[in-house]
Amino acid sequence: MSGTPKSEDLILCVDVGNTTTACGVFRRDGLPVRSFRFRTRTDLSAEELLLLLRGFFDLLEIPVRALKGVAFASVVPPLDGLWETVVRRWLVKEWVAVSPERVPLAVKLRRPEEVGADRLVNAYAAWRRWKRAAIVVDFGTATTFDCVSGRGEYLGGAIAPGLEAAAELLFQKTAKLPRIELTPPSEALGRDTVSAMRSGLIYGFAGLTEGLVARLAAEMGEDPLVVATGGLASLVAPHAPSIREVVPELILEGLFWLYGESLGEA
Repeated sequence: MSGTPKSEDLILCVDVGNTTTACGVFRRDGLPVRSFRFRTRTDLSAEELLLLLRGFFDLLEIPVRALKGVAFASVVPPLDGLWETVVRRWLVKEWVAVSPERVPLAVKLRRPEEVGADRLVNAYAAWRRWKRAAIVVDFGTATTFDCVSGRGEYLGGAIAPGLEAAAELLFQKTAKLPRIELTPPSEALGRDTVSAMRSGLIYGFAGLTEGLVARLAAEMGEDPLVVATGGLASLVAPHAPSIREVVPELILEGLFWLYGESLGEA
C-alpha cells in the first residue's frame, strides 16, 4: 500500500463462509490493499467481533477511518445481523448486503431461490473479469463447481465434499488414521500412512476436479475457462491441468464490483 489512503478510498468486502470468513480491503479504483481470514464463529458478541476486526486492521496497518463502506455476503444467516450491527454502529454507515437478487446474472435453474449468493458472486466475478464462459471451482468447506455462459447466464454446477472436511472425516471415522496437515504430496505412491492420505486427498480431489470439469464443459457446449478459488485452491490447482487461472479471493473481487454497481459507481 503506497501512502495513507484518503477516507473515501477503502471498501471492506466480507464473505462469511461456514468454516472461514474472508475479508478484503480495496481502494475505490479496484486496487486490492489487504486481505485476511479467520475462523467463522457464531458465538461472538458484537463487541468481540469489533475487537477481532480492529486487531486485523491494526496488524495490517489499515486505518479504520479510511473505510467508506462494506460489501457483505454470507451463508451463515445467524451472523448477518451481528455483522450489520457492528458495521453500522462502529465502522461505516454504507452497508451493502449482497443477496442472490443483487447479482446481475440470468439464473437458469429449476429453482433459482436455492442457489447461494456466494456461488453466484463467484460466477459473476469470473464472467466480469474474463467476459467468457467459465467454470469456477471453489475449494472451500464444500468444493463447488459453478458454470457461467459466455452470455452471462448462471447455468448451475456441482457440489462435492470439501478437502478439509474429507480429511477430518478420515480421522473421525477410522480407528488408526491420524489427523494430518494438508500439504502437497511428493508422490502418488504413498509409502507411509500420512503420505498415502495426502496422496489420496490432494490427487484424489485433482482427479475429481478433472472429471467433473470435463462433464460440465461437455454439457455447457462451450469452451469454458476453468478458474480455481478458495483457501485451498493452491493445493489442488497444480495437479489439475484443466485449471487455467487461480484467484484465491475471487469472491471478494465480485463483492467489490457489486458494491460499486449497487451505488451506481461501477
